[in-house]
Order: sequence, then C-alpha cells, then structure tokens
Amino acid sequence: MSSAQYQYTIQSDTLDDLVTWGPVLVQQMRKLPGFTDVNTDQQNNGLQSSLIYDRSTAARLGISSQLIDNTLYDAFGQRQVSTMFTSLNQYHVVMEADPKFGQSPEGLNQIYLRSTNGAVVPLSAIAHYEPTTAPITVSHQGQFPSVTLSFNLVPGMALSDAVQAIHQMQQNIGLPGRIQGKFSGTLQAFQESVANMPFLIITALAAVYIVLGILYESYIHPITILSTLPSAGVGAVLALMVFNTDLSVIAIIGILLLIGIVKKNAIMMIDFAIAAEREQGKNSRDAIYQACVLRFRPILMTTMAAALGALPLVLSMGTGSELRRPLGITIVGGLIMSQILTLYTTPVVYLYLDRLHLWWARRRGKVKPDTSFQPGFAEEYLGRSQ
Repeated sequence: MSSAQYQYTIQSDTLDDLVTWGPVLVQQMRKLPGFTDVNTDQQNNGLQSSLIYDRSTAARLGISSQLIDNTLYDAFGQRQVSTMFTSLNQYHVVMEADPKFGQSPEGLNQIYLRSTNGAVVPLSAIAHYEPTTAPITVSHQGQFPSVTLSFNLVPGMALSDAVQAIHQMQQNIGLPGRIQGKFSGTLQAFQESVANMPFLIITALAAVYIVLGILYESYIHPITILSTLPSAGVGAVLALMVFNTDLSVIAIIGILLLIGIVKKNAIMMIDFAIAAEREQGKNSRDAIYQACVLRFRPILMTTMAAALGALPLVLSMGTGSELRRPLGITIVGGLIMSQILTLYTTPVVYLYLDRLHLWWARRRGKVKPDTSFQPGFAEEYLGRSQ
C-alpha cells in the first residue's frame, strides 16, 4: 500500500546500501519530468545510541570485543541461563538487568566487565555512546530488505516512457549492481500484461485461423479473412493518438476484441464469392466484385451497429469512465478504418491468393502447365479431377 498509483522497489543484501541510495533515488526521481507525488516508505530518522569503544585501551586491560558483546547481551538481552523442571511443566530462566537501567543510555555507566586477569573494569572506562539515527521500520520483499518509491504521472505521459526514464536515471547516477530494482503494484501488473500480450494475440489469431480453416476447408481463405485485421489495428492506434490516450491494458483488450469483430466484413464477402464461383461458374475477379457490391450494405450496417454500441464508452463522463474510454476508442477507430479499407484490400488479397493457389496446384502436378486455366476455377477443376 502506498499514497501513489505506481511503485518502484529496490532491494539489497545489506540495509546500509538502502540507507545510502534510497534518499538519492527519491531526489533524482523528483527531478524527472512528468513525475509527481514522489515519496518513499523509508524512514531513517529513528533515534538510537551507538556504543563506541577504544580497542587499544580494551586490549591493554585484557577485554575483548566478544566479552563486551556477551556482557551487554546478559544485561539487556534474553539469555537463557537455566531451566526449572516441575512435575507438570518446565520454566526457562532468563537473566537480565533491572528494567530501569534500560530506560536511557545512562544505564550503560552501571555495566562492569571482568577482564582476563580477574579485574573489574567499568564499561565507561573503555567505551562511550553516541546518539545516531536508524530506520524505524525495515520493509522486506522476498526475505530481502527493500525500499518502495511511489509516484504518479502527469496526464499524457505513458507508462512505457516512465519505465524508460527510471532505467536511464539509474544508469546516470551509477546505481551499484548489488542493488536490484523492480516495479511493483499497478506498474508491475502492466508490465506483466504487456509481456504476455504478443502471445495472447498470436494465440487468438491461430484460433481464428483454425476455425475458419475448418469452416472453408481451405488453407488460403482464412488468410484472406485475417488480412482485414491490420487495418483495424492501425485504426485503433490512430484513434488513440487523436484522443491523446495511452495504449493501456484496456486499449489492448479492445484490439483483441477487434480480432473477433472486424473479420465478419471479410467473411461476408468471401462467403458470397466462393458461392458465386462454385454455383454460378464465375471467375474469381467477377465473383469478388459482385460480393463487394451486394455485401456493402450488410457490412456497413453491422459495422455501424457495432460502432454505435461502443460509442457510449467513448462519450461517457461518469465515475470510472477514464478506465472504459480506451476500450471504446479502439473499437470505434478500428471499425471505421476497417470499413474504409476492407472493400479495397480484401478483393486484392483474395485475387492474389487465388493465383497463388493455382500456381501451387500446377507445381504439385494437379494442373497441366499447358492447360488454359482461369483464376477462380482451381477448386472446381481440382474437385472434378479428384
């Protein structure tokens, strides 16, 4: 939990590295353009007393550092010195000094050490205490000390630009390699979503190709239908640029939805063209031309129905509308661009793939090279030959 929307966390094996570099990163991040409300969960202003002893004097009196540690732990720690057993239970005996001596550093003046020669030496004779600062709390992630920096972004700044700016800032200040940084919270979820998005898009295209291949019993026609998707993607990106909207996770979901919505334009034309070739004996050029003319009105009506259905997402102004608006922008922009270009690109792709199918049939020997063969009759000819 933090007071800002995005978080960046640094980790290290030692707490001293975080104490040194945590404030530096906060100061440098506040200087980055587009970053606001930069803060940290690091609190290094806690008071503590540090005991500093004179090594040479302690050695001359026969007192080792281990003896000092053991004596202080006996007085202020929880050293178990014995166990008392009863018939029903057992009790651990813990030795410690009177609690009143632990209320202030002045209690250290009452600590005495026994040297190797048996003499009793007061701790104040070889050491003194100094007030210093220490972290009030130490956060951990993955069993390592960590410091989380939180920040917001000004409107119009993309998350990808913020990620690049933070990485560049780390290189400029020379952050040691022993300190590892990673994004957390909302920004981590965004990076994970973006990292998996190419795989999701490829999987969606593969599923659509398989279903269309089973429907048309062809390897070529599904490619013709999928050729309408690039225009929809371009339209979605252009719409986001016109409305000055980031390509967020919701916008990417809108692009995935376009894969299922836009291909219906090509399906209407290809379905009619194939039926015209098989039933009316038309060649591929006449068949696809007739499909464009007769299917224009159904394509336009279905596109308008889908676009008008997504238009409220674009025009909404209520609470949470900023989350849904990119979805509507991508759908409407992709549908408009696809509607404009589909009637021009789909017939071209259909004709060229039909010629490719004919060429491949000739290479496999199913069509004689000297046969007068018109594009569009390949399936009919191959069907009769089989």
